[in-house]
Amino acid sequence: MTMTLDAPHGQDSAAVSEEEGATRRPTVRLDRIVGVVIAGIVTAAAVLLWLAVAAKGPDTTIAESNDAVIGIWRVLYNADAPDASTILAAIALALLAAAGLALVERHIATKARRSMNPGHQPLAPKVIMAANRGQFAGEVTVTVLIPAHNEEASLPQTIASLKSQSHRPERIIVVADNCTDATVRLAREAGVEVIESVGNTKKKAGALNQALRWVLPEQGDNDVVMIMDADTQLDDGFLANAVVRFVRDRALMAVGGLFYGEDGHGLIGQFQRNEYIRYSRQMRRRRGRVFVLTGTASLFRPVALRTIADSRGRTLPGTHGDVYDTAALTEDNELTIALKSLGGLMISPQDCTVVTELMPSWGTLWNQRLRWQRGALENIGAYGVTSSTMRYWAQQLGIGYGVIALGAYLALIVLTIVSLETWIWFPFWLGLGLLFTLERVVTVWKGGWKARILALTLFPELFFDMFLNLVYVKGIIDLSSGRQANWKHLTHAAPAPALSSQEA
Repeated sequence: MTMTLDAPHGQDSAAVSEEEGATRRPTVRLDRIVGVVIAGIVTAAAVLLWLAVAAKGPDTTIAESNDAVIGIWRVLYNADAPDASTILAAIALALLAAAGLALVERHIATKARRSMNPGHQPLAPKVIMAANRGQFAGEVTVTVLIPAHNEEASLPQTIASLKSQSHRPERIIVVADNCTDATVRLAREAGVEVIESVGNTKKKAGALNQALRWVLPEQGDNDVVMIMDADTQLDDGFLANAVVRFVRDRALMAVGGLFYGEDGHGLIGQFQRNEYIRYSRQMRRRRGRVFVLTGTASLFRPVALRTIADSRGRTLPGTHGDVYDTAALTEDNELTIALKSLGGLMISPQDCTVVTELMPSWGTLWNQRLRWQRGALENIGAYGVTSSTMRYWAQQLGIGYGVIALGAYLALIVLTIVSLETWIWFPFWLGLGLLFTLERVVTVWKGGWKARILALTLFPELFFDMFLNLVYVKGIIDLSSGRQANWKHLTHAAPAPALSSQEA
């Protein structure tokens, strides 16, 4: 089955556009200055720390040092460590910062769960449960939307992973957006529905908005809509576990997946796999409390998506009637913040996992992460400082401070190497470095021996982190200078044609 999308419900497209433009919320967007604000705060914090350390004055002696000869290198070591008061103060500040952030996050989550204000948080658990108490809307059904732009290489595997689920979806719909390859033909051959966007210039978000205008009215209160990328394969049991979550919790609005990287792509692929393994581990430790409902694969109750669309241009950024804000570079991150702002309860359980594509080169990785980073900054700028965005502001401030800390650390190592005739070992700091290395290895242990060896070498991953830090800085510069953001789509290689028996 194939259909093309036009203006919803027979309305004239120009009239729809005019109506949507008129209802866009006149917000004061902070996205142009959010980078400057974050850069200013983290720089001030770094300067204050520098002044605090420098106030004690430099130690120009090497106490209790002994000579050691290793080959042709002359090595010294310094057994001195920071005084006890400095160590205790650093530990206390770190614990206070961590505990303070955790308490604030828990307070915000608890407040949202207890909210009974449908005007302010219409998706809060108590509001939702009061609305559907005593009602049975039938068995849970799953409708999958797969936005696809020239995805002939990966789409067949994605559809196959859906059909092999222990709980198969009732409908699979490929949302073909401006495709010029065999995407539509392959989807039809796989026996799934196809919706082709019409006149869409708003990339993935625009195509999904068109499709959802047709799909959402058909959804019952106990149905769910899944949106997944065309280059993702679900692990078996994903949908069954997600449906169980929705059945057990009537207030649950969304279930996101935990993703890990596909095999291959050499060293750059392993860097990304290690990064994704650590993220999934962090989500497990948070018991599924969501940072971002990943665009790789997430499920939503229709009431959540309808409420978001109705709130656009009013209490949420975007155009009234759209589920996705087409101005957002990272639509999945923005949709997560929108749900949280409306009080929605969501989770990323450890038994819902997916395999996602990795960037095959440094150039494509740079483009992907620059879009992610700038999109995250624009999202919090569009929403401002609210209880729902506090965690995201803290995360960006932490990244910014990490940029300065890691940059200073690597610069100090280089400066020491070129400035001193002898290398000086500091056992105290060496011990801390070993603990840090141990933490890096433990957090990727499930990734296998390649992941462990890469983590054990330490410095390659530090330089990878520095690469991501440069992306962060570039995102802030581009955002603050008003440079136009571009969506760079990764083109996959077309599958090789099957050989005939004679050719074989």
